[in-house]
Amino acid sequence: MKREKLAFLSDNPLYTKRFAVYVGRRCRSATIKDVAKELRLDWHTVKELEKKYMAEQLRRGGSHGPRVIGIDEISIRKGHSYRIVVSDLVRRRPIWFGGIDRSEKSMGAFYEWLGERKSRRVELAVMDMWKPFRNATQSHAPQAAILFDKFHILRHLGEALDKVRKSEYARVSGKERRFIKGQKYTLLSSHENLTLEGRLALRKLLSVNKRLNTAYLLKESFGQLFTYRNAVWARRFFSNWWASLRWQRLKPLEKFAELIERHWNGIAAYCEAANKVSLGFVEGLNNKIRVLQRRAYGLRDEEYLRLKVLTCLLPAL
Repeated sequence: MKREKLAFLSDNPLYTKRFAVYVGRRCRSATIKDVAKELRLDWHTVKELEKKYMAEQLRRGGSHGPRVIGIDEISIRKGHSYRIVVSDLVRRRPIWFGGIDRSEKSMGAFYEWLGERKSRRVELAVMDMWKPFRNATQSHAPQAAILFDKFHILRHLGEALDKVRKSEYARVSGKERRFIKGQKYTLLSSHENLTLEGRLALRKLLSVNKRLNTAYLLKESFGQLFTYRNAVWARRFFSNWWASLRWQRLKPLEKFAELIERHWNGIAAYCEAANKVSLGFVEGLNNKIRVLQRRAYGLRDEEYLRLKVLTCLLPAL
């Protein structure tokens, strides 16, 4: 007995390709559980159909020869379990998800996947100030300029400001404490993003605590560093910013300044016109991945998460 091969059937002969594609598209905006309930299908069937759909998206997405890459890590579960995500910042899409941690070896696995010829074509690598990422890039793509991610730098600055807030809360007593308590996000937010209530609370806090006022003004002014188009002027600004910390007794900010000094070359790279890439994409991708992780909560299938991340910005089939 011979079975006829019908083009409109999917790999699973119980469903047509059109139906399989429909299931995959629905899973882009809904959970597996919700789609299974809506279509009265088994949960495992929906998951497998979605995985086939995402695999086809990747196949149609084509090969990769990125010129500008963004490197970041995500935590996939508690206990410092990390995976590395590499994005093509020109095509604005993630292209690799892998590794077993944040080590140099795991980062090297990306360049091995990319291949020596394509690795030599990378012109710019955007990353945080994590040494293993930098070492692996310099080893496999020595021609690539390294640029430290602005959002990670500002996150370090925000953490330094919060340490000042905590030290001030411990230092003062009485009425002064009530102005500091619960104001973490008021201090860390940009002034233009605050509500009227937040601005009033901030003004009151800064008027009663001189040290926090100084730290906040330094935090707000630091962003000017990323506007310079000349490395000499950027260096002059940073030197003046660092000098203004003298005698202020703001140890967390002093440590932040020392961190910037150690990584200056990767920060000064912002001044090069060729390095003016859209770094907001990396931060936006991180937020999107966090949403995907919440929707896939409880799933232990790492291949499913990998496909989800790599296809999250690809067009629907």
